Parts: sequence; C-alpha cells; structure tokens
Amino acid sequence: MANKSKTAGKSSVKTSKKELLQYYRDMLLIRRFEEKAGQLYGMGEIAGFCHLYIGQEAVVTGMQACLKEGDQVITGYRDHGHMLACGMDPKGVMAELTGREGGYSRGKGGSMHMFSREKNFFGGHGIVGAQVPIGTGLAFANKYKGNDNVCLAYFGDGAANQGQVYEAFNMASLWDLPVVYVIENNQYAMGTSLARASAEVELYKRGISFEIEGEEVDGMDVNAVRAAGEKAVKYARSGKGPYILEMETYRYRGHSMSDPAKYRKREEVDDVRSHRDPIEGLKGELLEAGHATEDELKAIDKEIRAIVQEAVDFAKESPEPDPSELWTDVLKEVETA
Repeated sequence: MANKSKTAGKSSVKTSKKELLQYYRDMLLIRRFEEKAGQLYGMGEIAGFCHLYIGQEAVVTGMQACLKEGDQVITGYRDHGHMLACGMDPKGVMAELTGREGGYSRGKGGSMHMFSREKNFFGGHGIVGAQVPIGTGLAFANKYKGNDNVCLAYFGDGAANQGQVYEAFNMASLWDLPVVYVIENNQYAMGTSLARASAEVELYKRGISFEIEGEEVDGMDVNAVRAAGEKAVKYARSGKGPYILEMETYRYRGHSMSDPAKYRKREEVDDVRSHRDPIEGLKGELLEAGHATEDELKAIDKEIRAIVQEAVDFAKESPEPDPSELWTDVLKEVETA
C-alpha cells in the first residue's frame, strides 16, 4: 500500500557548503535564463509557445542532485529549467528557443521539443502527459537491459488527470519499473486551480490503487527536495518499483507568455515571492551559516548573467536553419541483416 505520509518544511538533510553553493548557482542560472527568455519573447526574438520555469527552480535542482551517470530525465513543455539542470549548454538551449541552427534541435523544435542523448535528457513534450508513458518505457528499457539506471518523469498537476498517466502507473507497478514520477504541482495547471479541477487534491495519493509509494514534498526548499529525491531514487534503483513525489511548488508567471494570469491575485504571488522563494531561501541559509557573503553571492549573480548574455549573443549570431532542414530527421533508413 502506498505511503500517505507527507514531507514538508525544512529538511534535516546534511548538505555541504560546496553543494549548497552549487544549488544556488544552478537555481540562479535557471532564473536568469528564464527572465532573459521572457524578455526575448517580448521583443519578438522567440516565437510560438514559451512556458517559463520561474519559481520552480528548487524542484529540478534538488532532484538532479540525486542522479548518477546513465539516469534519464523526461518532462513536459515547461522544460528549459530541466535542460539546464541536466547540464545542457545554455547557448544551445537559447539558440533553439530563437529557432537558430545552433540549437539542440537545429532550430526546428523550439521551446517545447529539445533533446540531448549526451545528457540523457529525453525531451520536453508538448502533448500534456505524453512524457509519462515514454518515461515509463525508458524505465522498462533499463530493467530489460539489466542496468541500475532510474528515469525521472516530470509532469504537472494538470497532466495528473490524464488517462495515459494511470495506464503508465499500472504497468510501472506491475513490472516494478525503476521510475520516479515527479509531479510539479504549481497549483494552477493551465489556469484553473487544483481544487476546481481535481476531486483528490493530494496528488501523491494518485498511486495508491496501483500500490505505488508516494509523498508530498516542499518543492520550494531545495534541501527538502533532495532528501525526498534520494529516498525515492534509491527505492526505484533497488528494484522495488516506481515512486511518486508530489512537489508543492509555485510558478510566478502565467502558464505561458500569452497568459496574463488574471485568475489569481497579485498579492498571492507577492506573498510566495516574499516568504517562500527557493533562491532567496537558500541565499538566507548560505548567509546565516557563513558559507558566503553578500558580495560573494553578488559575484555569482554577475557571473551567471554573463553566461546568459553569452547564450543570447550566440543565439543571435547563429543563422536560421536552411530550408532543406525540413527534410532531415524525418525518416531514418535502417538496414536489416
């Protein structure tokens, strides 16, 4: 039977100064990158859909710290943060956002469809919930091959109501597949609050009927995420089967760049920013512990801004794809023995 316990608030996980500073750097890179992407979208440099990850940085940063070489990541369309956390080059990500040849999908995938086999990042996916059965398939491949790799399959509170998610849960539990389902519950899905769209709002319980263990985590605390992530990944890697982590998080921007987010009050967003921001929370922890000074953290911010600007410059200098690219990567001929 699934574990109904919740894990929230500050974690007791022991984290070194080096690790905390790396988490701060990683989250800040995602935040500054996404802020710049929002600016470029407003300037017309990014076309199509663009879903920003601002506010949710602690989730992917904490989870990535639990993985080893060979583990896989797959997610939905709010994916830039996951790419950066996996170690993908900001220049290639920004070039793809702007539809340039130097992008990870050579300018043809855009915001929602980037991949990196080198980093074991199996994509953002534009179809709501589609990544969940694919991630389950990756876990099946791990078990079939007899390795000890684990797949992280991220999806949101809106996707949690998709039928294909439950089909994947059933197979993962039936075959004890090494997959951790990370539900990024940012409270509003596309624009409707969780309470108005879901009969069961405690999403970590969704695996109970499939006998999948699950727990709720403070997704605004990178240490709490890492502690819960280590437990879940260890569980899956040991052959016990899938695990569900519901990350209680929050997005500051609208669902996408075209969403004015009028379904919530500005005071609500400001309150989360003021009291639960993952980066400011970690910043306070670093200062309080004497791990860094204000000047040192400002220097990190300056360095991160330079990396993001370098990515923008690279994207703008990269040419648009040649029209012949329309015909590449469409069909792969395979020779049979």
